[in-house]
Amino acid sequence: MYVALEGIDGVGKSTQIEILKSYFPEAIFTKEPGGTKFGERAREILLYEKLESKKAELFLFLADRAEHFKEVIEPNLDRLIISDRSLISGIAYAIASNPEFELEFLIELNRFALDNRLPQKVVFFKINIVELVERLTKKVNDNIEKRGFDYLLKIQDSMLEVIKRLEIDYLEVDATNDISSITKQIVEYLG
Repeated sequence: MYVALEGIDGVGKSTQIEILKSYFPEAIFTKEPGGTKFGERAREILLYEKLESKKAELFLFLADRAEHFKEVIEPNLDRLIISDRSLISGIAYAIASNPEFELEFLIELNRFALDNRLPQKVVFFKINIVELVERLTKKVNDNIEKRGFDYLLKIQDSMLEVIKRLEIDYLEVDATNDISSITKQIVEYLG
């Protein structure tokens, strides 16, 4: 089963992934971008370089997604795969960065990159503005986080819209809950 953990930066996905490794020791844990050697390089460019073209940024994400699918997802479809992000984030961030990109067009590009193999389940972490501000002011922010809190919350709304549009089974988690109760919800959902 291919599972994606989705949510904006600062919601606790990384914390939960580390905990889930003890619950699902046989699972494949990966991330987008950055789950392959190419992805690591693409991630550095996307997070710390300034690309002038939003189309170039989109195609770099898609190239990473296609490579990640071929190298990590496809060979392990008979196992539990837990991915930190997926096409859902990719589409939401693309829409937020360039309103000219249409949802249906982005969905088709991503389906193509993934050979039409979407995550079967999504754990969606949702956070409020107060908690988001508190969490992100405690760390050094990358290029995406520097775009501001309103931008990130717009992306959060867009992620939920994409999940619903793709009709993927999902669990919505309140990211302000305590870590152990979030873990319990996820383990029961994936169980």
